[in-house]
Amino acid sequence: MSPQEAITAALRAALTGTGALSAPVNGVFDAPPPRAVRPYLLIDDPVLSDWSTKDQEGREVRTAVLVRDTFQARPRVRTLVADVEAAIAAMPPALGGGWRIASRVLLRSRTVDEGDGSLSGIVEHRVRMLRATS
Repeated sequence: MSPQEAITAALRAALTGTGALSAPVNGVFDAPPPRAVRPYLLIDDPVLSDWSTKDQEGREVRTAVLVRDTFQARPRVRTLVADVEAAIAAMPPALGGGWRIASRVLLRSRTVDEGDGSLSGIVEHRVRMLRATS
């Protein structure tokens, strides 16, 4: 399993498997859905860079989860952003394909008015991962 697949699957599991989100969402997607009703969560493609050691393969990953909703739902977006932060903080360190989380840091979260009656919350993390040696 590639590091991108491992972290994306872990994010999806954290956001869908625990019921950690206090307000219901209409799905968790990896690509913008053509007809989804807001609110929904969008896992943006992670940005990966090398974080290997002398004897272990590693990646530093920048992740972003977007909370997409309508402009009138600003309090709900803020709550969902906090829930996304908590769900990612609670992710177990073991990922698929032999990858494990070495560290995770919240970089920023913010709410952005998209100007067309839409609102997005953005939650960005830096996750450092190592692959267990065989």
